Amino acid sequence: MSEEILINVTPQETRVALVENGVLQEVYIERSQRRGLVGNIYKGHVSRILPGMQAAFIDIGLERTGFLHTSDIVELADVTLPENQENLQPSSIDTVLQEGQEILVQVIKDPLGTKGARLTTRLSLPSRYLVFIPDYANIGISQRIEDEAERERLRNCILQYQNGIAQLVVGNEDNVVLHSAVREAEILNKGGFIVRTAAEGVSEEELYRDIEFLHKLWNSTLASSEKIKAPSIVYEDLPLSMRTMRDLIKTDIERVRIDSKETYHRVMEFAKQFVPEFLGRIEYYSGEHPILDLYSVEDEIQRALDKKVQLKSGGYLIIDQTEAMTTIDINTGAFVGHRNLEETIYKTNLEAAQSIARQLRLRNLGGIIIIDFIDMQDAEHRRQVLRSLEKHLDRDHSKVIISELTSLGLVQLTRKRTRESLEHILCETCPTCNGRGSLKSKETVCFEIFREVLREVRQFDANKLLVVASQTIVDTLLDDESASVAELEAFINKPITFQVEPLYTQEQYDIVLM
Repeated sequence: MSEEILINVTPQETRVALVENGVLQEVYIERSQRRGLVGNIYKGHVSRILPGMQAAFIDIGLERTGFLHTSDIVELADVTLPENQENLQPSSIDTVLQEGQEILVQVIKDPLGTKGARLTTRLSLPSRYLVFIPDYANIGISQRIEDEAERERLRNCILQYQNGIAQLVVGNEDNVVLHSAVREAEILNKGGFIVRTAAEGVSEEELYRDIEFLHKLWNSTLASSEKIKAPSIVYEDLPLSMRTMRDLIKTDIERVRIDSKETYHRVMEFAKQFVPEFLGRIEYYSGEHPILDLYSVEDEIQRALDKKVQLKSGGYLIIDQTEAMTTIDINTGAFVGHRNLEETIYKTNLEAAQSIARQLRLRNLGGIIIIDFIDMQDAEHRRQVLRSLEKHLDRDHSKVIISELTSLGLVQLTRKRTRESLEHILCETCPTCNGRGSLKSKETVCFEIFREVLREVRQFDANKLLVVASQTIVDTLLDDESASVAELEAFINKPITFQVEPLYTQEQYDIVLM
């Protein structure tokens, strides 16, 4: 499979497109005035504790306080109950935290909508091949590394490095140096690592360089945290262009093209240090056409904002994103098939499964997702559709958990959400419909005006009434509803006049007593 990364940089924003076989699969957008916060470490203070929710609000210097749940506090999340004492409860959050207390926290989810950032006290620092977790005592291996021999080799590499430090300490005869080395060993052996997918096949020397880099970075972060006052940022994650080189680069990537010379040089310097084997695949793009016009990326981004996704067969998806969950409905549309209805439905569902996996990545849809496949009678067809969905989701960088296909043809899955969806980044709530996606009809608004006129006349004395509304509503009142207006005037025995307010939406109106 051919993969390519395009990086578009302007003073206002950076956009990264991941393209597979000429088709856009993922988009990452970072705006200079609103950078993502995931990965940042802050020194904050506890502003409020909620024992009933087993959570706390932490002031980290942002517009909204961050949310810290008990499951994300190391002291509480790691509690294990003694055997045969299931009735005992772990310590309550108010026994670990106190209001006003200073605390180091890391953002694990960006602020979404009206919610503040989700925080954790289990800090982690990523590098090219590893993630260092100071309060984690084990070595974890990415599940995407499937070869057991390779998994064991990587685990042994890290263990040998740590054991090698210990052996150097034991063999040293200088007491002063010995004590210093013991302290260093204690620092290096504290904490654990998660081996990332990119580490598959890399040499011991490269892993060791990553370990040393992470320890230096952690010690520097700790030193910074001791000098500053809360609330303040202690560690800020890399900008998007550098994170792309750290997190998305793998052997399948044929090349990275960047349309900013300044960013190109910075990325090259970064690559020399962390991915020198990839230097030959990084290019400066100076073409006449905008870089994201390649492979019709701009058009694909626009289409990713639509609810309807057309399938090649003639079927289509309807994707409805709400705050609670995302629902995806599959329809055969114009696809009639060649054999029978069951075969038509089966082929539509198979095509939909592939398209859905791509849309989840492209739109960055997270949380609970409900997929309503077209009902299939054949049990084998149901299994094949679910298997196809799982197969295509294997390439997703976010963690996805899929449930079984129910008898109603519904599949429930959860996809880890750490940043806002593409729609939330690029769009804002419609001021006309307030996010409903629909407007009251002209007829409905006219009838509301009639009821409001009756209400006003019964409560207040007036010689006549003025209705202020949009052009559309005034035209409807004077044309289609003119007979109803005349009846209303006769009933209340008062004249009604109308005035157009160009700035009013279809649903807005005022009744003025005169």
